[in-house]
Formats: sequence, structure tokens, C-alpha cells
Amino acid sequence: MPAPDDLASWLRLEQTVGVGPDTARKLLIAFGLPENIFSAGFSALQQVVPDRIAHALLAPVSETVSALIEQTQIWAAQPDNHVLTLADADYPPALLEISDPPILLYAKGRVALLSRPSLAVVGSRNATAQGIVNAEKFSEALSLAGLSIVSGMALGIDTAAHRGGMLPMKQIPTAGSTIAVIGTGADLVYPARNRSLAHQIAEAGCILSEYPLGMPAIASNFPRRNRIISGLARGVLVVEAALQSGSLITARMAADQGRDMFAIPGSIHSPLSKGCHQLIKQGAKLVESAQDILEELKYMSVVTSTAPISAASAPDAQSALLLHALGFDPVDADTLATRCQLDIATLNSQLLMLEMNGMLEMLPGGLYRRMD
Repeated sequence: MPAPDDLASWLRLEQTVGVGPDTARKLLIAFGLPENIFSAGFSALQQVVPDRIAHALLAPVSETVSALIEQTQIWAAQPDNHVLTLADADYPPALLEISDPPILLYAKGRVALLSRPSLAVVGSRNATAQGIVNAEKFSEALSLAGLSIVSGMALGIDTAAHRGGMLPMKQIPTAGSTIAVIGTGADLVYPARNRSLAHQIAEAGCILSEYPLGMPAIASNFPRRNRIISGLARGVLVVEAALQSGSLITARMAADQGRDMFAIPGSIHSPLSKGCHQLIKQGAKLVESAQDILEELKYMSVVTSTAPISAASAPDAQSALLLHALGFDPVDADTLATRCQLDIATLNSQLLMLEMNGMLEMLPGGLYRRMD
């Protein structure tokens, strides 16, 4: 992390009016560190940037920027808070491979995770119960193998992925854990419902943002941060996604960055499977287990575990018959009653028991779907 004076120069560059990421990188290439940019004369600057930006770079620091610099220096001085620059040795090496790496990153937690192998797990905010289970179990297995799980801390699939990534750490401290790439300042939590999760990630994993402290949740921030989610990772796994899902943006960015794409297939009748099926048609690898991903990445587990894998208890004979009749596509109660030759009262009792045991889920419209 840069010294306070150096950090002030980086923040001043980032906050200069008219200086976006591309212009900042152009200036850094031309002059080196930010302090060299601000000590350069107008004639030298105008050889690299337009006159209006050269004037902005040489203008006195505003009170707003001065306050942000002071706020950031205080925040960075607190334990486990980090501000990483493009010149920092701890800057994630994988992000240096993408076309537009952020010039500043704000990290809270275990910053060393940013240099370890990772896989992104993304999907719908309005996930099904089966999608939540898949995201958590895949993430747990991949973390157990030593991969950090990268996601965006949104509700639904992201939340399940982060929880799954942290689960192995209860028994194996060297497991992969998780990295949450957020679309607000690192001092804020969004969505508020994930406040408890954010505290857990800050302790066991890492929260990462390219946005300055105090940046609120602006809609345009989230698609942009997706390039960091895919850029950090060796590949992206899409668990559930509709055709217009933001997860497909992450997948497209992953393809542009040369990362591997993986997708879990689902029912042809489910809107949340359409996006995954489209990705598979476009070349994403269809996966049925975490092992499929590890083999495709040619990744050897760096964690040795003797912990037993939990399994759900086997259903009784009547429940097994009902699950067989249910199949793997959504079915309404009347159809199930006909298939099983059960009266509605008995059927509803069995369905409730199976739902409470996590063996099926009820979907909108009175449909039931089996869970694996």
C-alpha cells in the first residue's frame, strides 16, 4: 500500500475532472508515478492530454477532493483495510492482464487472496431453491480444492456462492474462501440485507471495490464491476440466468478476457435456465460437478481433506415413488395425483414433508420441482 503522501497523489489523479481510467493510464505510461504528472509543466502535459485536462491537473486541489483524501488515509490506516495502486506489489496480477484494470482498488480483509487462483460464480438474484443449493455446493467443493470464489455479493446466487466459499474454512483454514467485488465504496454495504454476510467476508475473505469511499449504489457501477469479477478469475461459472441477466454480461467479459466459461444446465421449461443454455450453445462448458471444472482448468487441489461429505437421508418408499413421478421438470399437484394415484390430501401431506426436507421446491403457479 502506498505511503500517505503517495496515496494522496493517486487519489488526486483519480478525482481530477476529465481524467477517466484510460486517460489516467496514458498519463502514467508517459510520466510514471502520479507525483511526476503533477510536477510536470503545462507544455509537457499537453503533449499527452487535451489542454482542458492539462489545466485540470495543474489546478489547486478542491476541498471535496482534500476531504476524500483525508477520509481514505484514515480508512486505509485501519487494520485489514488496503488501497492498492497499479504500482503496488499486492495488486492482483490477473487484473493486469485485462484491457482496462482499475488504477486504484479498495480492499477490506485478506488481500493475499487477490493473488491466488480463483473462479467466479454468478447467477440470478431471483434464484430458485435448487439454484441456491447448486451455487453453494459447487462453491464449497471448489473452495475445498483451493480456489477462491469470486462473486458480486448480490442476493440469490452470489450470496450462496460466497457462503459456500467460506464453508470449508471451518475445518480447513487453507481453503480458498471468497472475494466479493462490490459496486459501491468499500465502506458501504449493498444490499443492506447482506450486512452480516459482508462482515463475514471481511473476516474470512476479501471485499474489493474500484470505487472511492462513500460511492453509493449507482446502477451503472454494477455492469462495469463485472469485468473485475471475471478478470480476477480463471473462469466463470453461471449457475442460473435468464436471457437478459447481468450474469451474461460477466460471461461475455470473461470470453473477451480469455477466461473459461462454464454453465450448469437446467430444465428446458425454466426461464432461469435459458441464459445457461444460450452460453452452452455459444461454447461454454456444460458442467454437472465441480470436478468437471477442475479437470477443464487442469487444476490440482492444493488442500488435503479427510472430512466426510454430508449426504441427505434417503426418502422412504412412498416419498421415493412420489419423487420418481415428479421427474425433473415442474409439475402441478393434479398431474402428480394422477401419476401416483393418490388423493389430494395425502399428496399435499407428502409434498409438504418433501419440501421441508429440502427434496423439492414449490414454484410460482402451484408447480413443484424436484431438487438434487
